[in-house]
Amino acid sequence: MSSENGHLAGSNLEKVLRAGHFAVTGELGPPQNADKEVISEKAKLLKGYCDAVNITDNQTAIVRMSSIAAGQLVVQAGLEPIIQMTCRDRNRLAIQSDLLGAYALGMRNLLCLTGDHQSFGNHPTAKNVFDLDSVQLIQMVKGMRDDCMFQCGDVMKGVEPRFFIGAAAAPFADPIDFRPYRLAKKVKAGANFIQTQLVYDIPAFKKYMHKVCELGLHEKVYLLAGVGPLKSLGMAKYMKNNVPGILVPDELLDRMEQAADPWKDIPFKEMSKEEKAARSDAWKEEGIKICIELIQQLQEIPGVAGVHVMAIEWEEAVKPIVEGAGLYPRPEVGEKQPVL
Repeated sequence: MSSENGHLAGSNLEKVLRAGHFAVTGELGPPQNADKEVISEKAKLLKGYCDAVNITDNQTAIVRMSSIAAGQLVVQAGLEPIIQMTCRDRNRLAIQSDLLGAYALGMRNLLCLTGDHQSFGNHPTAKNVFDLDSVQLIQMVKGMRDDCMFQCGDVMKGVEPRFFIGAAAAPFADPIDFRPYRLAKKVKAGANFIQTQLVYDIPAFKKYMHKVCELGLHEKVYLLAGVGPLKSLGMAKYMKNNVPGILVPDELLDRMEQAADPWKDIPFKEMSKEEKAARSDAWKEEGIKICIELIQQLQEIPGVAGVHVMAIEWEEAVKPIVEGAGLYPRPEVGEKQPVL
């Protein structure tokens, strides 16, 4: 793997990837309140099964606990955070200030995102910022790390924030043919690792990765494919029909439907509490099984360096997924760099 995109940040995730291991990252969503125990409980479920976990930044434009504050709680829990930073809520002054603080508190991984538009969240009339976009954010963070320079050109006097810089990719967003070239822009800007949107259509993803490798991007960046367990047939149908940029093959819908076969002739209103629970468990079991199979197929695709497991508000599913895919225990990669 080329090192042209910057120096070592010293994070566990970076060490795992540089050592050639198939990486596993997870997702930890902060609560919509100030309860730190929510973070602690989620961290317990993910610790040991992920090399690092994303701490979302007001995900879907809904107010949540600060990603940096939650990241500090995750550090205290012995789990490595990947701090998400969106351009929606902060201008370049605030972003740089927050990143200096995040590094001082022990965070070493950063995911640079433009951010969902505020109209999708619970404050639709809020004023957005979008002072920078995700590509410009990557460039700014790389300049702070490698050139010890603020975005305005002023030289940083003292300790620079040395982040392992990440970015997101949506392989199936329109226009699909442009996606590998959009990825190339982020790699050129300085991204060290990429996490993709959810992948359910393996043939379509193979086509995307073929072009990624053709462009030589797999030699310049670590690409982690996004995976997530389907929790129910309704969830699968919703994602297929209502979520742009996600392809859910009919074959997977059929499998989720078949999982509920024993209860298909019982009207929902007539189902007992036990029957509803049993059907839900059957869906969850099949969803985890599908996720394991997807990971195993992704491991065979050239250029894929790991997976990003998005079991949002279902952290209990990460353990059986990682174990079932043969990715447990996670590798030890030597002494971790002190975080402070």
